Amino acid sequence: MPHSGTVRMLLDGMYYSRAHRLLSPVSRGFGSFLMLHHVRPQVSARGFAPHAGLEITPEFLDEVITFVRGRGIEIVSFEEGVERIRSHRSDKAFAVITLDDGYLDNYEHAWPIFQKHNCPFTVFIASDITDGKCELWWQVIGEAIEKGSRLQTEVAGETLDLPVETDKQKQEAFLQLYKLVRWGLDEQAQRKWTRRFAEKHDIDWAARCREQAMTWDQVREINEDPLCTIGAHTVHHYSVGRLSEDDAYLEMFLSKGRLAEELGETPKFFCYPYGDEISAGVRDFALAEKAGFEAAVTTRKGMIYRDHADHLLALPRVSINGDYQEIRYLDVLMSGLPFMLANRFKTVNAA
Repeated sequence: MPHSGTVRMLLDGMYYSRAHRLLSPVSRGFGSFLMLHHVRPQVSARGFAPHAGLEITPEFLDEVITFVRGRGIEIVSFEEGVERIRSHRSDKAFAVITLDDGYLDNYEHAWPIFQKHNCPFTVFIASDITDGKCELWWQVIGEAIEKGSRLQTEVAGETLDLPVETDKQKQEAFLQLYKLVRWGLDEQAQRKWTRRFAEKHDIDWAARCREQAMTWDQVREINEDPLCTIGAHTVHHYSVGRLSEDDAYLEMFLSKGRLAEELGETPKFFCYPYGDEISAGVRDFALAEKAGFEAAVTTRKGMIYRDHADHLLALPRVSINGDYQEIRYLDVLMSGLPFMLANRFKTVNAA
């Protein structure tokens, strides 16, 4: 993945050259699904902030909604977005706003912004997170590095012994450990390692999860709002593409059943955790359909085109990334040009 500074430079180049405006009639498609995770106030004087890309401020969410509507794009519910894709309805551009995982800040900080703007939104719930028993491994390793001066651990057959005194050292150590935990361990081994690592560093991983997640009562409350759609996001927040076929199917099917049990209605839509090409592929798209979902979103980057009517279980999204909280960057991204270039001018990336 390119460094965020490089990405900003490329986006600035498109913005100030006006290339995104010139080519947007070809690249923008007729819709988009926007992806968020955390919406919470900015912590002042932050140095080491490994999860900054997953966080935007309530103020920026307010700006995003205003900007999107100011461009003549209608923000619609997930169901309405899917119906427009099915029917090839392109008389007016649309956007769907989605939030992954079901964090408490979605309830406390994002929901009031959506209510202020009378703006539809979708929250994807991983039931283990809501239950307060998901090992949020990326946050555990970030906390351990933040409070230490040296990182010493073994993971995926490698031994790390790294200084983590400066913000730069902490960030470099985080990226190195993140890659090993994310890709060097299978999903179940990853969680077992996280528990041992958390215990070694005196981190109560379950408490951290409970602190950050909406409760089921809060999920039920937000679900009562007609603006809100609740979708499924697996049970354990596993990368389904890295599971066996049977286990991947169960993650989808059981998460759907759990939400039906808690909310009294069966979710129609699904979101693949992590959602990249390795985490969600053709096999998994078929499994989501088998599990009874009508549509699903990935983290593959792109806009919505007519051909997506044949790929409703593999919809791309536009990440509203905390590293790029500037409207000019959103302007470029919503043109679709960066994604069309990255996808080599293919409108659909579902293989």
